[in-house]
Amino acid sequence: MRIWQKPITLEGLTASSLNTAVSHLGIEFLEIGDDYLVGRVPVDARTHQPFGLLHGGVSVVLAETLGSVGANCASPDGHLCVGLDINANHLRGVKTGWVTGTARAVHIGRTTQVWQIDMRNEAGEMTCVSRITMAVLAPK
Repeated sequence: MRIWQKPITLEGLTASSLNTAVSHLGIEFLEIGDDYLVGRVPVDARTHQPFGLLHGGVSVVLAETLGSVGANCASPDGHLCVGLDINANHLRGVKTGWVTGTARAVHIGRTTQVWQIDMRNEAGEMTCVSRITMAVLAPK
C-alpha cells in the first residue's frame, strides 16, 4: 500500500537538500518505494571521526534525514512533521565505501509517526539501526 500523501521524487528530494547538511555530507536519495525510502552516505574524510571510522553522528544524520523526509511525505497536505526523539544502535564500524539506509514507517498516526531506519555497509552487513519519533503538526 502506498503511504505517500505528498508528491515525492528523487529529483525533488535532492533539490530540496541543496546547501544543507544533507548535501554537505554527500547524502544521496536512491529509491522511493510504496512504503519505504532509501538513501546513502559516503564514508570518507567528510564523514569520518578521528579514528578513521564513520562518525556515529553521521549515521544519525542519515537516519533523521530519511525518517523526516518519509514522515513529511506521508502526512496530509499542509501538515509538518518534526522530530521528537531519535536513537541509534551502532553495530559495526565502517572505514570506507557507502552506508545505505532504508526507512520504513512503524506507525503513522494522526499526531505522531515512528520510523525505523536500518543501515548497512556495502557487504550488506547491518551497521546501525535507528528509530525516530516524529510529531505531526496540523496547519495553523
